[in-house]
Amino acid sequence: MDDPAVELYRKLLQAWNDRDAAAYARLFSDDGSIVGFDGSTADGKDEIKAHLEPIFAHHPTAAYVGKVRAVRKLATGSVLVRAVAGMVPPGKRSLMPERNAVQSLVASRQPNGDWKIEMFQNTPARFDGRPIEVEKLTRELEIELEGAQ
Repeated sequence: MDDPAVELYRKLLQAWNDRDAAAYARLFSDDGSIVGFDGSTADGKDEIKAHLEPIFAHHPTAAYVGKVRAVRKLATGSVLVRAVAGMVPPGKRSLMPERNAVQSLVASRQPNGDWKIEMFQNTPARFDGRPIEVEKLTRELEIELEGAQ
C-alpha cells in the first residue's frame, strides 16, 4: 500500500484533472490552505472550493502529471510531500514546459485516522536563466506522462 500522504497527493491531482472543486476541497483539513500557481491563496475547505469552482466553470484546465520526489515525516502524524508536476493542455498529449511546477504538500493525520492536507503550494518552476534545468524537468515529467498513457 502507498504512503497515505502520497495517495493524498495523487487524489489532489486527480480531483484537479476531474475538474471537481468539491472533491479537491474535501482533501483538506477544515483550516487547510492553498497557494496557487499564480500566487492566489485560499484558506479553509469552503474558500478553496469557492476559489476553484469558477476556474473549472469558465475555461478548460490543463491536466496535471506529477512525480513525488520525497516524503518526509515532520512529527508524529505530520508529513511533507515534495513533488514536481507538469500540465497537459486539453486535447493535447504533450507537456507545457512553461507550466512546470514544484509542489509542496503538508498533511496531517486527523483524530479519526484520516489524512488531510494542511497546506498545498504550487510554485512555477521557471528556473530563470537556466533553460537546461527546464528541459531536464520537462523530460523527467514526460517519462511520468508516458507511463500514465
